[in-house]
Amino acid sequence: MGTALGQTLIVMPAYNESQSVGRVVSETRATLPGITVLVVDDGSTDGTSDVARAAGALVATLPFNLGVGGAMRVGFRYAAEHGFHAVVQIDADGQHDPATVAALLERLDDYDIVIGARFAGEGAYVMRGPRRWASWVLARVISRTARSKLTDTTSGFRASGPRAIELFSREYPAEYLGDTIESLVLACRAGLTATQVPTAMRHRSEGAPSQSPVRAAIYLARATLALMFAYARPKAKAPSTSEVPA
Repeated sequence: MGTALGQTLIVMPAYNESQSVGRVVSETRATLPGITVLVVDDGSTDGTSDVARAAGALVATLPFNLGVGGAMRVGFRYAAEHGFHAVVQIDADGQHDPATVAALLERLDDYDIVIGARFAGEGAYVMRGPRRWASWVLARVISRTARSKLTDTTSGFRASGPRAIELFSREYPAEYLGDTIESLVLACRAGLTATQVPTAMRHRSEGAPSQSPVRAAIYLARATLALMFAYARPKAKAPSTSEVPA
């Protein structure tokens, strides 16, 4: 059946995305009627908050840049305090297709976390060099912890159900890659379940990602450290039934 759109919160971290966030919010609301969109303006210095609000989103404006993990923590706390049954993270640059959200929500009937996976047979997204190597290693290691085959553990396009919302509202990692690697390891070690659905990534609507070899090598090193820190953290306590909305 999937979680109803009226019980789902779209959380959209945004840092200086004034050129794209309005278009992404509008498309998301038009594609998913009745859904609530919360843009977390992560300390932007442009007009991101105003543009997002004009497009119909709720807006939380942070006084300074915390990174995606810090922005998502705000989103999960809002979702827990307002009784949402599902949170879906969508990037403000237009790479995540809101039409795929329904497929993620459908799988929340059986899993706590559903990842929109870029390397599972949909679309033509390509990652090469150290970033691809890091992604492959991370997927193999975290799949063992999740006891489920995951091919894209660094995807930020993911849905979280009631138990994940409760856990993440308390303990969401704000460090580098906390929104992908650490949060997934944290949840799976606490006993939450995870799976993935194939997803086609779109091109950024504005700007361009950096693919330089130096940045890719730095990413590999930082991803390795993030994985080590994730497993070094004390295990989190799994939410009880009484802690999640019925």
